[in-house]
Amino acid sequence: MRITDVTAVLLTGPSSNDPYITFAKKWRTAAFVEVRTDAGLVGVGETYLGYFFPEMVPLVVDYVRPILVDGGTTDPAVLSTRMRRCLGFWARVGAGAAVLSGVEAALWDLAGQAAGVPVHELLGGRKHDRLRAYATGGPSPWPPDELKRKLDRYAELGFTALKVATGYLEMDSREEVLPEPGPQAAAEFEAEKLALMRGHLGPDFEIMLDGHMGHRIGVHRWDLATAQAVMEAAAPYRPAFFEEPLAYEDPDEYAALTSTSPVPIAGGEQLFSYDEFRLWMTRGAFAIAQPDAALLSVTDFVRVGELAASQGRHVVSHAWSAGGGFLQNVHAAFASPSTLMVEMAPDPGELHTLLWGDNLVIEDGHVLPPAAPGLGITLTDEVKERFPFRPGMEEFASVPGKELRS
Repeated sequence: MRITDVTAVLLTGPSSNDPYITFAKKWRTAAFVEVRTDAGLVGVGETYLGYFFPEMVPLVVDYVRPILVDGGTTDPAVLSTRMRRCLGFWARVGAGAAVLSGVEAALWDLAGQAAGVPVHELLGGRKHDRLRAYATGGPSPWPPDELKRKLDRYAELGFTALKVATGYLEMDSREEVLPEPGPQAAAEFEAEKLALMRGHLGPDFEIMLDGHMGHRIGVHRWDLATAQAVMEAAAPYRPAFFEEPLAYEDPDEYAALTSTSPVPIAGGEQLFSYDEFRLWMTRGAFAIAQPDAALLSVTDFVRVGELAASQGRHVVSHAWSAGGGFLQNVHAAFASPSTLMVEMAPDPGELHTLLWGDNLVIEDGHVLPPAAPGLGITLTDEVKERFPFRPGMEEFASVPGKELRS
């Protein structure tokens, strides 16, 4: 079997079927890589860069095509090494690395199909019988009664764990509702929210908060003192973890927080490689690492999971791609010994569900190991025709004039 072509596929579709997501963002873009062979098999992978800068994906895919076509092998490890050697100066991390993760995922999908086994078996074998899925709920809607309704919705969908953002977002105006800057105000504000969540959901439901400090700028970006105050105030409500309470600027500052925090500190969604994670994790930056297999590759996800296990720590997948990237994270999570939970979009849109087909099974709030050969991504011509690409994005980081709107 030899590779005959490698192409990028860009799509735009509904971000979700969840009204508590779509009030803030109705549309999303996604980017996929297809690897075609003379045997008729097609490997499919997704890159998370498709959510932020899809227009770049075809450029990188075209650049690496000669490495793959008639390259004498379909082995993912060999071809990944060749790509990273050729692109090492400018794609070791960042956007180029994110695209390579999608190409590598397509190669693993192809390898699994050819071998007749799911990719998690090729990554060292399944380490879990099932994994709890947590609902990643995005913004906390304002006023608080709307937050309660959002919590109810996710519980009714079968989730037993969920995460929402710090601060609030007013549903009509989409304006943020934030406390005054400073440690005490932030601590009181987020503790009040956690008290609402714990009181509403009961003692056994897993709850988490996401600070999004990797993105935030200005006076509402927390410093170490603010993050420490928030963790002390959060502890009585037993969050399973607190994500991104600091910006990704200083691993030692993260380590100082993690070493003293009564709440497990999670982070890593903006790290692009195993080497970056190793730098942060060996300094003790995270109690819970959050690799994304659509950003740093399925193989590096597993390596991060093995490093976490050696430290007596855990990984929780980051997964805000469309359906392909989610399946990549599921396979990597099942192959990683230290996986605690997997992140999942609640009530996802058709750029998730149509790509899963029947290859994703969820029971009692837990994801079961995928059984289909390869990754199980179903990217049909019908899906491509139904969701043609429209440039832009609908996200807090949108470039002015490039927002996706209805």
